[in-house]
Amino acid sequence: MTATSSKVTRVIGYSALAFTALALLFGLVISGPEVNMRDSVRLLYVHVPSILTAYLCFGITLVGSVIYLRNRSTFWDLVAGSAAEVGTLYLAFALITGAVWGKPTWGTYWEWDPRLTSTAVMFIMYLGYLALRRMELPHEVRSRRAAVLGVVNIINVIVVHYSVQWWRGLHQGRTFGLDPQIRDMQYFSWFLGTVALGLIAAWLIIHRFRVGWLERQLDEIHLEEALVERRGEGV
Repeated sequence: MTATSSKVTRVIGYSALAFTALALLFGLVISGPEVNMRDSVRLLYVHVPSILTAYLCFGITLVGSVIYLRNRSTFWDLVAGSAAEVGTLYLAFALITGAVWGKPTWGTYWEWDPRLTSTAVMFIMYLGYLALRRMELPHEVRSRRAAVLGVVNIINVIVVHYSVQWWRGLHQGRTFGLDPQIRDMQYFSWFLGTVALGLIAAWLIIHRFRVGWLERQLDEIHLEEALVERRGEGV
């Protein structure tokens, strides 16, 4: 691999652009206001998909971490790290859009609500995971420690997901399910937003994985050059 672009990423990228355009059209123009939330419902089309995509990314990190701990696969180590980076980015976006949504709904950008607090803790935990992956340690040591943390962090993902059921707070319950609170064009706009953000995440993860792979190859080349120079000094 000498580049991060390919036919697959181009197809995903163009598809992401198309669905993003459709999501903007339906979310901002075609879909009308909701009875209770009025125009603020439009934030739902990006807020909920962003947190769901973050969950998916962290799930990929969990799978990659478990497989790495079993067979020490560089491939799965890089998959786990790439998904965690993108997932953390989406989680930050979810926190920002949630704060913007909270202002007209609750009258404040932030409340120490169980869902909000546990989400903030989750964000900090995955920032810690990413910081660990940047530490100056041997690849194997760093990857093993990151994999353990990637498995542990999923506990808080579960806590965040069920926090509105386990504790009472300001955050509303489930918007979607067998009896969704939004319907018709609003539901379809949410669907388009979910697909668009999902495709963007896939595009980012693939590119980040390939960048990581190239970085790992470069490190190995530098290590080999250093060993050759050391052997030359010994002669």
